Amino acid sequence: MLGMLMNEMEKKEVEYLIKRELEDLLLDLNDNRIDHMVKRAMDERYRLLFQLFRRVASEDECLRYIPKKIKYE
Repeated sequence: MLGMLMNEMEKKEVEYLIKRELEDLLLDLNDNRIDHMVKRAMDERYRLLFQLFRRVASEDECLRYIPKKIKYE
């Protein structure tokens, strides 16, 4: 198990960066022009980032970004 020490300002910065990345991934996952194989990789990345986000964000913030089931066409 690994640990990390960070102050409140660093925690907010990490939270902000992860939120931006999650929002970008959500936009791309809803784009019909992207191939379903690429979307699967993006979905896997989204889930990994969400796990990290849960460690630094409040419960209310996490509720906004809960991964949804995505159909690949």
